[in-house]
Amino acid sequence: PRRGRSGGGGVAEPGVGSEQDPFGGSPRRGRSGGGGVAEPGDGSEQDPFGGSPRRGRRRRRNEDGGADERGLDPDADPESVARTVALNRLSVAPQTRAQLDAAMARKGVPEEVRDGVLDRFTDVGLVDDAAYARAWVESRHAGRGLARRALGYELRKRGVEPAVADDAVETLDPEQEEATARALVAARLPSTRRLDPVARTRRLTGLLARKGYPPGLAFRVVREALEADGVDGMDLPDDYFAD
Repeated sequence: PRRGRSGGGGVAEPGVGSEQDPFGGSPRRGRSGGGGVAEPGDGSEQDPFGGSPRRGRRRRRNEDGGADERGLDPDADPESVARTVALNRLSVAPQTRAQLDAAMARKGVPEEVRDGVLDRFTDVGLVDDAAYARAWVESRHAGRGLARRALGYELRKRGVEPAVADDAVETLDPEQEEATARALVAARLPSTRRLDPVARTRRLTGLLARKGYPPGLAFRVVREALEADGVDGMDLPDDYFAD
């Protein structure tokens, strides 16, 4: 048997990521949603931001030419080190300016050198946080079904300026966001049929909440899906679907 797995408390829903964040706890990795939008952690989508988190962590230990903790070689040229760090990381996946700056700092590159190299990379288009943010929104919404709130949170966590993150999130059409929410609910709906209406509602709205969907939208989409599945709205409390 595989030890360390607890059996109580029902089935855990997927979260936005493995870190603790406003949208839920750690996800169950490796599960797919079974049609529709892929669930977090399945690694099924091919996007410009790389593969599974575990493989990415191992790769980041070596992509800068050694472990980050080694710091700057006293005989090395700081600018050359900064360029190598940036180019190595960009060859693996797109990076924000903040991510590259942090990688250079871990190598011991002085701040003024980091700023100069990053400015030049920005001038030639190798670093473009706005383009990164737009691609991130498209990829993570299509591949993982994340809503605007969750997408904005992830972008800011990666060092994208709030205004730039907000602009990227606004490119997501509200109608597309609602359509994705419906697809997520439709994919999960059959597995909830053994539950009573209130438990089904909590399970499905919890799924959407962890992906960043606002309560009003989540409750409306779930209510309509349950009614279409034969659940009488009278089986739920009168104010259950209040925004």
